[in-house]
Amino acid sequence: MPEPVDKRRQSAVALAYGGSHGDGAPKVVAKGSGMVAEQIMQRARDAGVFVHESKELVQLLMGVDLDREIPPALYRAIAELLAWLYHIESARKNGTPLPAAPDPTPYLPQDSALDDAPGATAQAATTTEES
Repeated sequence: MPEPVDKRRQSAVALAYGGSHGDGAPKVVAKGSGMVAEQIMQRARDAGVFVHESKELVQLLMGVDLDREIPPALYRAIAELLAWLYHIESARKNGTPLPAAPDPTPYLPQDSALDDAPGATAQAATTTEES
């Protein structure tokens, strides 16, 4: 009898905001599951980008086409993450402790179906560019 498999299928979404992306909303610049998700997260870490875990947020972002801006319903949740990134950058410059990661879940739309396979995990890598 085979042993139960307890591997989690990860999903990841990378967002970009600012710089060459104009003044619009953040855009989905990469997304995927499994090995693609692992590559997205590794590239983010290699570039010094913080990776934030939020299963519900990533599930919603997976529905956004590549190179498209996030929908207005997600502005508040993403704004919380961007503010966190700016605080991280400030803390690094000033040598102060890094801030705790925010929980964007309260700012997500409540009418979306967010259930996924049991044990699934999701990560989002968000980056900002200087103008």
